[in-house]
Amino acid sequence: MPGYWAPLSGTVEAGETQAEALVREVAEEVGLRVVPGAKVWESGTHDKRFRLHWWTAEAEAGDVVVDPGEVSAVRWVTAEEFAGLHPVFAEDLVFFDRVLPEL
Repeated sequence: MPGYWAPLSGTVEAGETQAEALVREVAEEVGLRVVPGAKVWESGTHDKRFRLHWWTAEAEAGDVVVDPGEVSAVRWVTAEEFAGLHPVFAEDLVFFDRVLPEL
């Protein structure tokens, strides 16, 4: 949704694993290469239309190159800093407040 701060996300394409989608979506949206870690959580979207599969990943060295058709702004934040961004989706706050600290 335009104007919202949110983690990178996207759709798993036909024949693609979640890990492959993670790598592709991050490359498309911000130009970074990542190595998938583990799936750590699932949640619904705010409108209940989609199921989100939350993964950890490690970014390789490189410059962030934003695709303006996908992302309007980007920044690295801690879980605590994410809570201070506005607007954000309530489901994302649950991840940063409850799930991430347990990893």
